[in-house]
Amino acid sequence: MKTLLAVAAICFAACAAYADEKPVDLKKAPGRDTVEANCGTCHSLDYIRTNSPFPTAQVWGAEVTKMISVFGADIKPDDTKAIVEYLSKNYGS
Repeated sequence: MKTLLAVAAICFAACAAYADEKPVDLKKAPGRDTVEANCGTCHSLDYIRTNSPFPTAQVWGAEVTKMISVFGADIKPDDTKAIVEYLSKNYGS
């Protein structure tokens, strides 16, 4: 019974923390939907705003390539181009 209460308390705390989280609102521009659909499936989109405006187009390209080759992100070549263009134009230096 104590274990059940502990699990319930943890779940309640996690739900309360999640409820306070605000959705990330990326800049409205061509490619935004592609970024949200591909990048947001694996990690928070906060990473984009946190890293910007430091990366250049080359750095954003390397990041997307890393997500595909190292972390196994299933991103199509056309989507890769759209993602890099969006990130470079809206969150790049």
